[in-house]
Amino acid sequence: MTEIINLFDSGKKEYWLEKMKNCGWDAGELLHYMITHGTFSDFAGEGSEVLLLTDGDELISFCTYAKRDDIHTTDLTPWMGFVFTFPEYRGKKSMGILFDEVIRRAKKDNFSQFYISTTHTGLYEKFGCEYLTEMLDFEDQPSRIYIRKI
Repeated sequence: MTEIINLFDSGKKEYWLEKMKNCGWDAGELLHYMITHGTFSDFAGEGSEVLLLTDGDELISFCTYAKRDDIHTTDLTPWMGFVFTFPEYRGKKSMGILFDEVIRRAKKDNFSQFYISTTHTGLYEKFGCEYLTEMLDFEDQPSRIYIRKI
């Protein structure tokens, strides 16, 4: 049975972190590094969460629900970031489950939208996101900013 859990409340933080580290995606390794070295809150903001879509002991997908993402200082908030689905679960609407959870959390926090920073085109539009603008990320590379209105 699938469920969404917050990494920091999971009781199996090290187990899930190892799964994230070995996902084969540089950003997943970066997220793992920030969490294990205590810099995630500096990067994403206090109270930011790492959401895991799991099925028993299997990690299907993960993302962050955060005050900040990889964009230079901005007043845009909150952000859905580090969105990843393991290849064997792609095409099974796993990311949509995480989107629904981020929508639920943003509503609970009284936001009427959230943002996504990405280099992808054509992916997030499937989930109701609209291209907003281009901004520079922390490596001074252009990133597409999407808004998901609620």
